[in-house]
Amino acid sequence: MNASPLHLVRRALSSWKNHPLSDEERNVASSWLTPDEFELWNSMQPRDCRHSIMVQQRFARVCPGATRAEHAAALLHDVGKIKSQLGWWLRIVATVVGPRGARFRSYHDHEKIGAELLRGVSDDRTVALIAGGVDDEVAHALRHADDI
Repeated sequence: MNASPLHLVRRALSSWKNHPLSDEERNVASSWLTPDEFELWNSMQPRDCRHSIMVQQRFARVCPGATRAEHAAALLHDVGKIKSQLGWWLRIVATVVGPRGARFRSYHDHEKIGAELLRGVSDDRTVALIAGGVDDEVAHALRHADDI
C-alpha cells in the first residue's frame, strides 16, 4: 500500500462508525449506479459505502465533466474489500503486517478483486479505473478524491 501514514490514520478514524446507511446515502449511490452495481455497492460495509460517497462527492468537484461510468468507479473503488470480510480492527492489522494469509491478501488485492466482481456487470471504463490500469486525468482525479 502506497498511502501516507497521515492518510491511513485519517481513514481509520473516519471509518470507525459502521451504523446502517440512511435512505439519503443509498439514494446518492443509486443515482449513479446501475441496479447490478448498486447491489454490489450495497453489499459493502456501511463504513465503506460512506467512504465511497465522500470520494464520489470529492471526485465530482475535481472532475466535473466525468461520465456516469467514472462516477460509478468512484463509488465502487473499494468494492473488492467485501471478499476479505475484515472489520475495522483487522483492516488496521492487515495494513500494518501486509498481505499475510488469504483474508489479508484479499484486502490488499481489493482493486483486482473489485474489477473481477464488476467485469460483465459494469462499463469497461468503470472496471479499468477500479483495476488501476488507467493513467489519465480522470484516474488521477479519482486517486486524489480517495486521499481522504
